[in-house]
Amino acid sequence: MRAAEIAIRRAGAQFADWEKVRALILDAFAYMRGRIDPPSSAFRMTAASPAEDGLAGALLVAERDSELVGCAFVRPKGDALYIAKLAVRPDLQGRGVGRALMAAVREEARARGLAALELQTRIELVENHATFARLGFVKIAETAHPGFTRPTSITMRAPV
Repeated sequence: MRAAEIAIRRAGAQFADWEKVRALILDAFAYMRGRIDPPSSAFRMTAASPAEDGLAGALLVAERDSELVGCAFVRPKGDALYIAKLAVRPDLQGRGVGRALMAAVREEARARGLAALELQTRIELVENHATFARLGFVKIAETAHPGFTRPTSITMRAPV
């Protein structure tokens, strides 16, 4: 698949496919079940959760032939645009959808006058650490979820 086949758009107020977004995220995050502790908040998403997240910032959707194939929620956090629930349909991972989404996220950050991108990924998901490092992200912190005495996530940042 070529990047030209992927269209990225900012979901506006008329967006109505929230259940498709939730299903995409659950599908893309399924490999984490049993690998990370505590479980991802994605697994607690309700039908209303994606719309609430979208209202807190913005939703970028990746489409191929008008079909949802990826998404990323973004919101300002200090001098950065925070990226949450970055998801790509599992059968299309490694084929440019994530890169196209990240390029759109960078454009969104520039349009907002922000200097950096920020995200969190779980300690156990070392393949994600490597993927984000290839996209220019560096580890800046480790954090622990409430009730944990060990780090459960790492925070990564990249310049816009």
